[in-house]
Order: sequence, then C-alpha cells, then structure tokens
Amino acid sequence: MPTPFPRRARWLAAGLALAALPAAACNFEQPPQARAESCNRLLARSINFGNMLDHAREGMAGPALRDEFIALTAKAGFTAIRLPIRWDAQAADKPPYTIDPEFFARIDGVVKLALEHRLAIVLDMHHYTGMMSDPDAERDRFLGLWKQVAEHYRDAPASVIFEVLNEPHNKLTQSKWNDALAAVLPVIRASNPQRTLIVGGAEWNSRRMLGSLALPKDDRNLIATFHYYEPMEVTHQGAEWVSGAAAWMGSTWRGREPELRALREAFDGVADWARREQRPIYLGEFGAYSKADNASRLAWTRAVREQAEARGFSWAYWELAAGFGVLEPRSLAWRQPLLDTLLPRR
Repeated sequence: MPTPFPRRARWLAAGLALAALPAAACNFEQPPQARAESCNRLLARSINFGNMLDHAREGMAGPALRDEFIALTAKAGFTAIRLPIRWDAQAADKPPYTIDPEFFARIDGVVKLALEHRLAIVLDMHHYTGMMSDPDAERDRFLGLWKQVAEHYRDAPASVIFEVLNEPHNKLTQSKWNDALAAVLPVIRASNPQRTLIVGGAEWNSRRMLGSLALPKDDRNLIATFHYYEPMEVTHQGAEWVSGAAAWMGSTWRGREPELRALREAFDGVADWARREQRPIYLGEFGAYSKADNASRLAWTRAVREQAEARGFSWAYWELAAGFGVLEPRSLAWRQPLLDTLLPRR
C-alpha cells in the first residue's frame, strides 16, 4: 500500500497546513455550507494543469509538470490549481484496483508544493474513459479508486478539494451518473466526512444538466461545477480532436451585443439554479484554442471571466501550458495579453 499523505498534525508542525489562507477561510471547523462557500472562494482564480497528469503517461499530450509551473502560477496571482489526474491509467484492473504507489508519490509532491506556494488544489478524476463507455462494468473500479484516493488524502488540509469525475458523457448518462454519484459519495465520506467535493452534471459538465443533477440535500459541503466553451465554433476551431473543427477556422468573437446576450443568458441560468439549490458554483473549465485569432481569444476569455465573477462563480481557465495555454512551457514566459485578460493588473 502507498504511504498515506502526511497527517494533518505534521503539516501544522511544519507550518504548511493552511499557509495560503486567511484564518477563517476553508477550514474543517466551519459548518458544511459555510465551508463549501469559503473553499469555493479559494478557487476564485484557478488554472488547470491540463495535459500533464491526465493521460496514460505524463507528458504524452503536453508538457511534463515542472515545479516552476507551480511557483509561477502563485506569483502571477492565481489562487488555486485544478489538477486533472488519470487515476485509472495508474491502477490495476482487478480488485482492489491498487493505484501505483509511485504515482501517488508524484501527486503528493504536486500537492505539497502547491500548498507551500499558498495555492488551493483540486484533485480531479479526469479522462476516465471506462466509466464513459461502460459505467455498469466499471462502477466497482470507480468506487475502488476513490476509496484509495480518499483514504490517502484523509489528513490533507481543507484546501485540498476532490472533484468526483470530470465531464460525464457518452453512456454515462445523467441517470447513470446520478446512480454512480449516490454510490461513490458515501465511499468518499467514509474517510473524508468534512472534505469539500466538486460535482458536475452529465453531457460534459453541461450547464443544462445541473437541473437534473441529484445532489444529496443533506450534504451541504458540495460545490457544483459546469464547463463553458460556447460557441464551440470559436473556442475549438481547428481542434484536431474535434470532428469538423477544421471547417470552423476563421470564426470570430468580438463581444458584440448578441454574443454577450447569449453569454449572459447562459450564466443567468446557472446562477438561478444555484440560488434555488443554495450551491456555490465553480466554472471548472473555459478557454479558447490557440488556433482562434488572438482578438477573439482575448475578447471571449475576458467576457467569460467577467460574467462569472459578476455572479460570484469561481473559475478555472483551461489551461496552463498546452494548446490553450497562457504560459509558454519551454521559456516559462507568460503570454502576457492572455494573462492580463485573466488577471487584470489593478
């Protein structure tokens, strides 16, 4: 078995446990609803470390995760990292579905360094293709993976947040996802009764599926998430992994009134749901691929960020240093216009 994450007492002794946070923010002493809301505020300006640890091996679809990325993220003014992780690719196929101890150690190093740099971190179960293609057959393994992850990080500080599953889709319909969620939440809660969790709906964390998302009413320590890439013709033009995206090349977005109206209406719908359900909202992904013209990327990104912040949503830009990236991974130079769009200079 892998060595568990250091006990919370050891973090406190090392002065690392909540070094990032104001004294009243995101701690295990808060009531559940207040904890979810305050932990969500820690995620206010997040960045996805995508295409690093969310594939079969690190670096196969983007840069390997360098320690400098974490230091630069903190220095720039981001408040949190969303860390997509492909746990299933690092685990056995048969019970108890043991996760490779070396992979756990790799993730531990990232978590510890993030906390040292005063960043909250979201551990996001990402690219779990088996759950999408055959959720019934994969369900026991899904639960087994979360049992290990949850127990491993049971003593981590409150600023380590779990995201239960990225973008349910395909055969993991909303009904199937609600069933799987009802099974996995008690598994996580058995070792992490006070941990803040992030949950989104089916159809790729669509905003439209929040109304069908079955969250337990008595668990108030949950953050709801959605992803936003509308219109896809702009944000994914030329994307090699999207069928037909080559035909979208040249699509523009300038923040004209019809474009802004569609954005406002989309986010108003999410905000209305959040008010009814009393759930904090995390815009867990948004971004425009680098093949879009720069003016469209900047205008769209600025508008999405502003509309999210106007409604009290925390946000996480997709992503740091690959095809959507705000950082050039070799030179470690920020793409300054895009960074300034996300983190305006005061």
